[in-house]
Amino acid sequence: MPAPDRDWDQIYRDPETPPWDTGRPSVQLQRLLDSGAVKPCRALDLGCGTGTNTLFLTQQGFDVTGVDLSEVAIQRAREKARAAGVKANFVCASVTALPGLGGPFDFVFDRGCFHMLAKEERGVFVAQVLGVTRPGSVYFLLCGNAKEPQDPGPPTVSEEEIRATFSHDFEIEWIREFRLQVVNRPKPPLGYATLMRRR
Repeated sequence: MPAPDRDWDQIYRDPETPPWDTGRPSVQLQRLLDSGAVKPCRALDLGCGTGTNTLFLTQQGFDVTGVDLSEVAIQRAREKARAAGVKANFVCASVTALPGLGGPFDFVFDRGCFHMLAKEERGVFVAQVLGVTRPGSVYFLLCGNAKEPQDPGPPTVSEEEIRATFSHDFEIEWIREFRLQVVNRPKPPLGYATLMRRR
């Protein structure tokens, strides 16, 4: 999810596509659904950008709300949904101050939201996630991996930071390394995929 200290609307207006906006659903998300770990339910896509994963989840039978800080990204997501004939709900908001979204959500997908936050914002973020979920809800996190930082590249966190931030409120089922899907970059950055279930 975009951090507030950058002009994310301008980033989405820029002629060069942001590296994370691949236009293709997350391979890690597809694999999670294929594994049967998550079934169609009410879902929240945090940092949804232009809506690619939100629309993918909707097409798989999920009732999805996508949230992003950029109004430009949200407008593009709505346009993509109309063009595809897909009904999805998009909200422009910060993940550290979520509005009433009509939860609880049984599945939360986060592709690049958590790793954008300052360390002092992490507790607030977890509280927001707890506020829109319930015990048993699944949270699937994709983030940059501190073992291999890139410049330019996504922000990174360590496995220890993930566990320290979430393990009090979530049962961490697994943490796996993978390569993030990107465009306009010579090498896909190393990431962590983490599957968690709310206690």
